[in-house]
Amino acid sequence: MSAYQFDEFERRMRRINRRHTKLSQGYVTTVNDDGLVIAKPHRRKSGSALRGLALIAIVVLVFKGFLHAQLGIDAYDERVERLAGGNAVEQAGAWIMTPDPVTLMLSEQISSLVR
Repeated sequence: MSAYQFDEFERRMRRINRRHTKLSQGYVTTVNDDGLVIAKPHRRKSGSALRGLALIAIVVLVFKGFLHAQLGIDAYDERVERLAGGNAVEQAGAWIMTPDPVTLMLSEQISSLVR
């Protein structure tokens, strides 16, 4: 087998392996006009980014609720005020950590469970 033939074989094997990997993650079959069945890789949904952002928001809210319940109202507010007096990153953190109705509700629920 010459080097050219071997290179062609390797390229074809890489292409087949890539297609196999894509098809192993899900596929949709279609039938051509001549009756040939073709498997195409199933496209991933673009909503995964939104799902990730929603998960991050939920984790932040639960974290704020636990922190608020653990520290108490006064200590939590004092720390948020201290953050608000810092640089731009600390001010952004203070804005995120400011207690909202969901945080207060979670904090009450956590406090009642702990006691």
